[in-house]
Amino acid sequence: MEEHHGARVAQALAVRLRAAIGTKGWSVAELSRRSGVARYTIAKALAGEAWPDLLTIASLEKALEVDLWPGREV
Repeated sequence: MEEHHGARVAQALAVRLRAAIGTKGWSVAELSRRSGVARYTIAKALAGEAWPDLLTIASLEKALEVDLWPGREV
């Protein structure tokens, strides 16, 4: 059975988020402080257990200075 497109997008976003956090050398707590996004929300997104809303994604992108949304490439 083919994986749902939404699941692929969520997984790609989680991979990009994890990589960006690693590049910055930040903890989830540091990203939370800098972005204003709750640590719980970030942790759930990293685990692929939550689908962040657009405002959350925008806040994370601004803090990390990267694009997290994978677009049509997935």
